[in-house]
Amino acid sequence: MKKLVKHRLFWPIAALLTLILVNTISRPSFVSITVRDGQLYGSLIDILRNSAPLMLVSLGMTIVIATRGIDLSVGAIMAVSGAVALTIIDSSSDPGGFGTVALAITAGAAAALVLGTWNGFLVSVLGIQPIIATLVLMLAGRGIALLFTDGFITTVTSAPYRFIA
Repeated sequence: MKKLVKHRLFWPIAALLTLILVNTISRPSFVSITVRDGQLYGSLIDILRNSAPLMLVSLGMTIVIATRGIDLSVGAIMAVSGAVALTIIDSSSDPGGFGTVALAITAGAAAALVLGTWNGFLVSVLGIQPIIATLVLMLAGRGIALLFTDGFITTVTSAPYRFIA
C-alpha cells in the first residue's frame, strides 16, 4: 500500500476520482451518457469534447518541455492556422466540398509548419533564447490571425470541417 501511495500518479488519479464522486453525488446525472441520433451526449462527453483541442496542444508542448525548451507561441500558432483554414473555407464557392476542406486543412498545417520553422530558426540558428523567440510570435501571431480574418471572429460553415474538428 505504501508503494502505491508513493507512486507519482496516485494523487492525481485520487483527486480525479474524488471530483467525479462529488459531482455524481451532487448531481446523479453527471455520469449518465445517452445516444441520440448517433451522437453521444452527457457531461463527461462535453468535458472530453471541449478539452480535446487543449489536449492536442499540450501533447506538443510536453515534447517541447521534455527537451528542455519552452514555447509560448502554441496558442498563437493554433489561431493563425485556424484563421488560414477558415478563411479558405469562407472564401470558397463550395465550403462543404472535399477539395475545399482538404485544401484548408493542408494550408492550416502548412502555416503552422512555417511558423514553427521560424521559431526553430530563431532558436537554433540565431541562438535566441526560446522564451524570447516564442514570445515574439505569441504576440505577433494573434495579430496575424486577425489580419487573415479582417478582425472578425470566424465560425465554421462547412459540415465536413466541423465533423473533423
